[in-house]
Amino acid sequence: MLLYVEIILLAMVAGFLAMRLYSVLGKRTGHEQPIAKPAEERVGAAPAPRAVADVPPETTSLADSVIEPAARAGIKQIIAIEPAFDVGRFVDGAGSAYRMILEAYWKGEEQDLAWLASDDVRKSFAAAIAERKAAGHILDNRLVAIERATISDAIVEGRQARLTVRFEADIAAVTRDAEGVVIAGSMTDAVQTHDVWTFARTLRSDDPNWILIDTDEAA
Repeated sequence: MLLYVEIILLAMVAGFLAMRLYSVLGKRTGHEQPIAKPAEERVGAAPAPRAVADVPPETTSLADSVIEPAARAGIKQIIAIEPAFDVGRFVDGAGSAYRMILEAYWKGEEQDLAWLASDDVRKSFAAAIAERKAAGHILDNRLVAIERATISDAIVEGRQARLTVRFEADIAAVTRDAEGVVIAGSMTDAVQTHDVWTFARTLRSDDPNWILIDTDEAA
């Protein structure tokens, strides 16, 4: 009986995590409401972005603002395979994932990284967290705002899709020692950062989750 209860609890936890990631990087069916942006980015309720399945990206204001020229052909391929894909929803979700992953890394919460990132990325984050703990350092960082997020590249190989997002964000970064003394950075002066993150997913699969597979700094 105890084993049966444990199995049910594990299933409930797995379902919760899947729905949580679906809410930030899922696909639209045309019936749900758009996800809410973080408070720093939200200015009133906005209508759900229109998918660009039937309109060439070159002619849409949405594409002009969030799809860079190098990604347009790949976006068309994704929509051809999975018409429900919504560009605006993906970019909003990628921004939410960016925030969640950075905050998990800063706090050293490796369990959250496990379902947001691939094994390779998770191991890289885990190694950096371990090194930081060994040095006795604590990150007291804060993502002030995501100023801009654009899809810079889109690649489709069979049903495997990879979308690269370029983030321009303001981050207040502080490093403290084990006693809480600030040894680097400032919480009053935000630093502009430029990151390039790549997310991957199998199109037309039952799993709606886009997973972070690579991180880099923008050139």
